Amino acid sequence: MKKVAVYCGASVGNSTYQRIAIKIGHWLVKNNYDLVFGGGGVGLMGVLAKTVLTDGGKAYGYMPENLYRRGAASQKLTELTIVENMAIRKQKMMAAADVCLALPGGAGTLEEISEAYSWARVGDNPNPCILYNEDGYYDLLQQFFGEMVMKGFLSQVHYQKLCFAKNLQQVDDFIAYYTPPRVQEFYK
Repeated sequence: MKKVAVYCGASVGNSTYQRIAIKIGHWLVKNNYDLVFGGGGVGLMGVLAKTVLTDGGKAYGYMPENLYRRGAASQKLTELTIVENMAIRKQKMMAAADVCLALPGGAGTLEEISEAYSWARVGDNPNPCILYNEDGYYDLLQQFFGEMVMKGFLSQVHYQKLCFAKNLQQVDDFIAYYTPPRVQEFYK
C-alpha cells in the first residue's frame, strides 16, 4: 500500500475547498493509497480524514504534542503518532509517504509542501511533490515559481519536478512518471 502525505488547511475555507478535500479523500481510497497527514480533526484535515475513514481507507496522523494537548487531534484514526514538535512531524510525514500533495491551505500548508520540494531538490526526499490546483488556488504561486526560473534562482529542470495539477488525471500521471531531481553537485 502506498501512502500520500497530504498537507492542507486547519481551516475549512469555503465550500469549494471542502468539496476538493472530499474528492481527494475518495480518490485516495479508490486508488489504494493510505493517508498520511497532520492528524487534525478540524478544517480540511478533518474533512479529508473523515472521508478516507468513511470510505474504508486508512489515515495515519502525526501531531505535535502541544497541538494534541489543545484537543486538535482527530479521534478515530488508524494510528496517531504524537511527536515533539512541527519539525519532527514534517520529517516523519515525509519519511512515511510515497507522495507529497498539497491541497489549499494557509502558511503552514505552504511551508510543508515547500520544504518537501526543497528537500527533493537536494536529494533528501524522493517523493513527487504536487500542489492540487483544480480551482486556481495556487495560480499565483505557480507564477512565482516561473519568476524564480526567469530570474535564475531555479532551473527549468527542477521546476518541472514540481506539479501544479488542475485535475486528478494530472496527479496520477505525475506520480506514474516521476523521477526525483538529479541532485546538483557543488564543486569547490
